[in-house]
Amino acid sequence: MERENIYEGKNMALFEEEMDSNPMVSSLLNKLANYTNLSQGVVEHEEDEDSKRKEIKAPRMGTFIGVYLPCLQNILGVILFLRLTWIVGAAGILESFIIVFMCCTCTMLTAISMSAIATNGVVPAGGSYYMISRSLGPEFGGAVGLCFYLGTTFAGAMYILGTIEIFLVSLFAAIFHSEDGEGENVAMLNNMRVYGTCTLALMAMVVFVGVKYVNKLALVFLACVILSILAIYAGVIKTAFDPPSISVCLLGNRTLSKRAFDTCAKYEYRNNETVTTDLWKLFCNGSMLSAKCDDYFAQNNVTEIKGIPGIASGIIRENLWSAYADKGAFVEKKDKPSIPASEEIKFISSPPYVLTDIMTYFTMLVGIYFPSVTGIMAGSNRSGDLRDAQKSIPTGTILAIVTTSFICILLVFGHGKANGEPTWALLLTALICEIGILIASLDSVAPILSMFFLMCYMFVNLACAVQTLLRTPNWRPRFKFYHWTLSFLGMSLCLALMFICSWYYALFAMLIAGCIYKYIEYRGAEKEWGDGIRGLSLNAARFALLRVEHGPPHTKNWRPQVLVMLNLDSEQCVKHPRLLSFNTQLKAGKGLTIVGSVLEGTYLDKHQEAQRAEENIRSLMGAEKTKGFCQLVVSSSLRDGMSHLIQSAGLGGMKHNTVLMAWPESWKQSDNPFSWKNFVDTTAAQQALMVAKNIDMFPQNQERFSEGNIDVWWIVHDGGMLMLLPFLLRQHKVWRKCRMRIFTVAQMDDNSIQMKKDLQMFLYHLRISAEVEVVEMVSSNLPFRWRALLSGVLCFKQTPFPFYLTFQAQLIHDRNTASHSAAVAKTKEVATPEKVQMTWTKEKLISEKHKNKDTNAAGFRDLFTLKPNQSNVRRMHTAVKLNGVVLNKSQDAQLVLLNMPGPPKNRQGDENYMEFLEVLTEGLNRVLLVRGGGREVITIYS
Repeated sequence: MERENIYEGKNMALFEEEMDSNPMVSSLLNKLANYTNLSQGVVEHEEDEDSKRKEIKAPRMGTFIGVYLPCLQNILGVILFLRLTWIVGAAGILESFIIVFMCCTCTMLTAISMSAIATNGVVPAGGSYYMISRSLGPEFGGAVGLCFYLGTTFAGAMYILGTIEIFLVSLFAAIFHSEDGEGENVAMLNNMRVYGTCTLALMAMVVFVGVKYVNKLALVFLACVILSILAIYAGVIKTAFDPPSISVCLLGNRTLSKRAFDTCAKYEYRNNETVTTDLWKLFCNGSMLSAKCDDYFAQNNVTEIKGIPGIASGIIRENLWSAYADKGAFVEKKDKPSIPASEEIKFISSPPYVLTDIMTYFTMLVGIYFPSVTGIMAGSNRSGDLRDAQKSIPTGTILAIVTTSFICILLVFGHGKANGEPTWALLLTALICEIGILIASLDSVAPILSMFFLMCYMFVNLACAVQTLLRTPNWRPRFKFYHWTLSFLGMSLCLALMFICSWYYALFAMLIAGCIYKYIEYRGAEKEWGDGIRGLSLNAARFALLRVEHGPPHTKNWRPQVLVMLNLDSEQCVKHPRLLSFNTQLKAGKGLTIVGSVLEGTYLDKHQEAQRAEENIRSLMGAEKTKGFCQLVVSSSLRDGMSHLIQSAGLGGMKHNTVLMAWPESWKQSDNPFSWKNFVDTTAAQQALMVAKNIDMFPQNQERFSEGNIDVWWIVHDGGMLMLLPFLLRQHKVWRKCRMRIFTVAQMDDNSIQMKKDLQMFLYHLRISAEVEVVEMVSSNLPFRWRALLSGVLCFKQTPFPFYLTFQAQLIHDRNTASHSAAVAKTKEVATPEKVQMTWTKEKLISEKHKNKDTNAAGFRDLFTLKPNQSNVRRMHTAVKLNGVVLNKSQDAQLVLLNMPGPPKNRQGDENYMEFLEVLTEGLNRVLLVRGGGREVITIYS
């Protein structure tokens, strides 16, 4: 009644029963229109969001404040001010332009890919992690997201080191001091570590109190940066007309550091006297003009040049080409004259030469400069605070890249607690940042964070390219100025830059990302996001399936592709879970495995039971480490369902060629749902067949056999499956220590010795190690009276019921006595009519007699005068004899493999067929009946 009131007057009567799962369109549109980018997640991943979501102020940031300025502030960093001029001095203007162009192109292509991803649907909080994880899956998203986090953390260390470097160079407020050159470098590093750690602690306290107070000053900090850049341009213009009076002292063409002297000259005139300067004392053994001096100092003049000559002086032409140098090389002015010295005598430990403190080359400079163009994701990281993320992220990011690229090129040619802060995450970040500070070198930290940022950018480009190439239906970005070739080019450029900067750092970063990926894959993702990798896997699977030939594979490539037939109980649980254990031991994760089962009923009525059964099967497959697919069939009868499953399981060339099932222990019970007819139908299918008897006694995957045998009874040739299966089993840890024995049966007219030699040679060519034994069987040693009774029981069922019991008991007794291996208790149990029962019974005899009363007299007389069916007599005789021989040789074996006889062509003998198999395997612990599929599966050729 309530449902009728709710939908009264809404014209939804036809769909009332679907409203629980399918809402009205108006309700759906209302939820989408009121969507807000909240940090707790996407609407479709939240439960009861209408009742539980709190009122939160909608984000108000636009493109300029939310994206453009944050990107600008992150890109215009410490590298731009401290290292760009040094890069130009070492690499020259042309190669510096190439470095800047490569890095800016990389970020621009990444920004285009990021814009396409950002405009392909709503982007809530999460930024780059959200975009990558929804495009490439949670494994890639988590790996790249953590790499981006590490890069950002090391970027913090780099900014701190840059700040301390300026502080130490400009203010000279050093704690550690040293007089010699090497000691000065060590003291510099220690000063960086001390001051850097103190600065990091101060910044951590500020963030702990609340980063929102820092964000309020972001525009002030950005204004300072912009003013500094404008000051640089103003200085370039001013020096073109009025260069500053800053001078550089040269000895020959070598640059000197003026820390240890004031006057850039060897001597000077005072009161009409020539007096040596402090510089003289650094290169000579005394202050007198007659003192012995360094040879290079004596032969070269001391000159003074302008430190900033201005662009009008032709400095651009001089700086066009590179001037790379090794560590410890002299900083020289190439156009100045210099006379090389034959021998340099050092009168002090470190002459005041300006030496290079690091080896410079092109790829190293790329790694140092690249952090200067990072920061393009500063806007996307604020996606949860943007009014329209799909519009703001592309526009603001690309504008910021264009602006900063223009600035860099001009410079090259110019010269959790209560307040919401995550406490433990803050401490971890500070610890990682401290690692970067302890390195204490800006030039060493920069390549590290370059790797992590390049890794992140590479996967952003990959995500865009994959989505475009796969033509995913959901891939409909509003940003149209992109193409998959641009994304692919950006991805390739990022990968190339990683190895250009530092190949060992690149491999290390990939190793970290790979470990994170495998960890997330191992733990499993909590959500299914429909990522592009799944689409890529489907396309790859489709491509591979189309390439697989539909015909049978070559004998060398044959392996059992198994369809495991499981039986379910009334609770849809698997009856014999060790069947999956045995399949895992046989397959070892290789090849195709399809786990199938049949539910009796109609699909509409059994839908819930089918889902529950499939979940139970998948859970068991996971527990048994069975790698494969689950396929459940609902059919009106189990017999038809099994037939459908055997025929239709698999896809294309990936179809099963072998059926594995458990022996139906209760096949004689009339109320058994899995009747003997279903089993016989399965054996008649044109598939290789493996039937495991006493499957509950088979070992689990955790068990280990320390000794024992796997016995193969090779009665008839079935294509070689009997040889191949033990070899595959012994690859698993359960059966690895078991030996393989092969028994074959020789007839009266066979040469047993020659058979053994031939079999050994055959196994040698098959590269299979096994013991060989030939068993001779006498053609007939069963007493005549039992053979006569056997004829009547199996063929015309004329034997009265008491006679049948006597025969069956005597038959089992004779067999066990001949084998000398069966226990007395076992014999009595087998002799019980309830346990082992032949097909013909007294009740059936009476019903058959009543059935034949309506026939004519001649037909009635012929019923008891027909000749015995000698075929059934021979079959039972063979089963009894073979069982006795097998028991004698293999009763203690860990596993016995037997040729499985084919089903009778005359379907009226199906019940007798089951009796044959029961007698053949009686008394054995673990038996695997094997029947080949009619083709060779093993070969002696390579």
